[in-house]
Order: sequence, then C-alpha cells, then structure tokens
Amino acid sequence: MASATPQGANLLYGLRKSTRFTKGFGALLPQAYRKFWNEWKHQQPAAVHYVPKDGMFQREDITGLVTPIQNVPLPLIDPPEAHDGIWGGEAVIKGFQKRNQYKRRVPHYWVPVLRRSVVHSRVLNEYMAVTVTDRTLAQIHDHHGFDHYLLKTPACDLRSMLAIKLKRKILEELAAGCPRLAAEPTKQQDYLKEFACYLEQYTPEEIEWYGLTYQEAVTKIRIQTEDKDAELPQKILFRQKLIEQLREAGIREAGQDGESGDVEELKGIKDSTSSSWLSKLSFKPKNW
Repeated sequence: MASATPQGANLLYGLRKSTRFTKGFGALLPQAYRKFWNEWKHQQPAAVHYVPKDGMFQREDITGLVTPIQNVPLPLIDPPEAHDGIWGGEAVIKGFQKRNQYKRRVPHYWVPVLRRSVVHSRVLNEYMAVTVTDRTLAQIHDHHGFDHYLLKTPACDLRSMLAIKLKRKILEELAAGCPRLAAEPTKQQDYLKEFACYLEQYTPEEIEWYGLTYQEAVTKIRIQTEDKDAELPQKILFRQKLIEQLREAGIREAGQDGESGDVEELKGIKDSTSSSWLSKLSFKPKNW
C-alpha cells in the first residue's frame, strides 16, 4: 500500500491552506502590505485583560499541587464604536457571571470605562477630541506624548482603525519632512531629529501600504493593474508591430504609400479609443 502511493507522506505535510494572499488580487499585493498585515493580525498582542505568568509549571502553596502554566488570551470583541476611538488595546469581554450561588450563571459583558478627552499630535500640529480609556491616557503619559505612543505601539496593540490611520498619517508627514511646520523651521528640524528613529523602521513603500484594510489594499492594487493594462488596445499594438516588420523587410510601399494613411488611421483609432473606452473604464480611487 505504501509503495503504491510513495508521495502520500509528502502530500500530507506539503499541502498548504489557501489564504487571501494566494488567489485573486490578494496574490498581487506587495510584501510591504503583507508585513503590515502580519503586524496587525498575526502578531501576538500584549496582555491587557490578564496577567501572564512566567515559566512552564507552578506549585500551589497550600496543597503543593504542580500544574502547568497556560497563558491563554481572552477572546475579545471589537464593536464598531471601538474603531471610532482609541481604547488602548482594551475591548469588550463576553463571559458568564454567577450572581447567586443557588442560581445558574448568566451571560455578562465587561465593557471598558470610556471617556471623552483631547489629544495633541505635535507632528500633525492638531488637537483631536476622541474617546479614550484610562489605559490609553496612561500609555500616552508613559511614552511621553501621543505621537510616540502611536509610533512605538504595533498595530495589534492599537486595535483601532482610527489609531492605525493616525499612525499612517504621522509616518507620511515625517517622510515628507513635516510640511505643516514649514512656518516654524526650528520646531520642524527638532521634530525631524526627534522622530527620525521611527522612519528607519519603514521603507517608503511600506509607509504607502501601511494602515490599509484588506479591501482598500485590493482596490488599490486593482487600480494600479488596470492603469497598466489600459494603455493601448492590443489590435493597435499588433498593427504597429506589423508596420515595423514590413519596414524592416524593405517593402517601400509600406514605408511610403501606406505609411501616411496607416499612421493617420492609427492616430484616429488611438484618439477615439482614448476618448471613449478609457473614459468609461476610468475609476477614481478613494482618498488614501
């Protein structure tokens, strides 16, 4: 049986599960976006709602029983309101609560305490009123500023699309040289020196693709692909190649008599297609 299927073991361990990056436009996404995706979705976030324990085993003080240590993250729920604010890595926890020892447990949701506060971005030179938690304010103070908090914290710990978009905006502003602070050149140079260490971690392409959702990234790569494919119709390219081949073959009729007519015809076809088909196929992208 084993000799009949010698590739069985290789197939068992060699097959890979299809993902969103192995088919369709997802396979065309660059490595820069995949780096952000791994940071956002696959990287292990910091423990917020539980205290992780070090080591592999623990011993109870009273009974002396040795049990293995299991740091299992709690399942978190991110409601739509969480992406409109900056919750500092906190989320909604769904569980059960036993309110009476003689009754069954009941479902319960633990929601973080939210408050409205104003944060200041020195790089963007703006004050923003956002919904935050106490942990968000504590993280901002620990990192000595709102900009440092966003730039030092990975996307998996920010958890909020608002925070990730603001981080992308700050990186773009730093890469452009802080043009919003052009009226204050001294402050502009000080900020560029202070935040230059963060730009070393990203390339211009990674900044361009940072902070995009999967749908936004697919739309962007689709527009780029369509722009490359919609330059000229194939029939015009084939006709141009045919004329060049006839010229190289030494046929004077194609170079003298038919050249002017063909060139004028090609120009007419090119102008008509550019004014009709490209105008219909043109797609205006969203503001990135």
